[in-house]
Amino acid sequence: MLPTHLIKITALLLISISATTTQAAPPEFLQSAKTILFLGDSITHAGHYISFIETQFRLTNSGTAPEMINLGLPSETCSGLSEPDHPFPRPDLHERLQRALDKTNPDVVVACYGMNDGIYYPFSDERFTAYQNGINLLIKKVQATGAKLILMSPPAFDPVPLKNKNKLLPLGSEKFAWFAIYENYDEVLARYSDWIMQQADRVDMVIDLHTPMNAYLLDKRKTNVNFTLSSDGVHINSEGHQLLATTILQAWGINKPQQPPQKLLEFVEQRQQLLHLAWLSHVGHKRPDVLPGIELKLAKRQAKQLEQSIQNLSN
Repeated sequence: MLPTHLIKITALLLISISATTTQAAPPEFLQSAKTILFLGDSITHAGHYISFIETQFRLTNSGTAPEMINLGLPSETCSGLSEPDHPFPRPDLHERLQRALDKTNPDVVVACYGMNDGIYYPFSDERFTAYQNGINLLIKKVQATGAKLILMSPPAFDPVPLKNKNKLLPLGSEKFAWFAIYENYDEVLARYSDWIMQQADRVDMVIDLHTPMNAYLLDKRKTNVNFTLSSDGVHINSEGHQLLATTILQAWGINKPQQPPQKLLEFVEQRQQLLHLAWLSHVGHKRPDVLPGIELKLAKRQAKQLEQSIQNLSN
């Protein structure tokens, strides 16, 4: 269930976007898509931005939307890298990517990687090459299926909350990890983000999440120097997910999202989470400590029961 304060945050973001942009039609491949597959790490696993995107599609399309399948997996990379002190080898997207594509048969794939791929260390050519190789293989595998591919840059890493707790490490430290992050790690992500944006001629769309997030943080800190979207610098809160969603919607031509009824968001979120865990289990992965989903057929039956409530509220 989405909290009431999330609805208020949504309203403020919608007002901001509506005041500065004009409406455009989504690209044809999105308008005609029946299934959109989302791949990513823990931010995508949380899935709130996907629920908001689905809700906007329903509000602008008489209650209908493509099936948006969330296969985000915590800790995942596309590079196959792990920091030495990670409690288990980070799951590698490519261990499950072909299964995911075969089982979901998507028309569009939306992928967001990078936050974990630098493994929280200073920049290195070796790690950057591993990231590039992982993205290149992702492009190759998705395009081989005939699906359209949207690459999104990693969101920003926010050092402020960890700096205030003295939990960042300087350049030259012996080693780094997700709990001991390089103090300028966002500079690493900026380079990864820049490279993703340079792939525009190779894929169907690229979306910059990194720059808008940093701009939003900078603006908010004009009145609150300690403002943050993440208590640990990595995992964004509800407001952060709304920012990602509105950024993606704008890139997709939905520049004037509607203010959704709270109950509609709640039902969409409930349906999304039900199917997300079921799909994760159905496809399979090697990440320990992920809550297993129910059998996919049962999840789809339960999702169908939620569908009528969603339809009633979005028409």
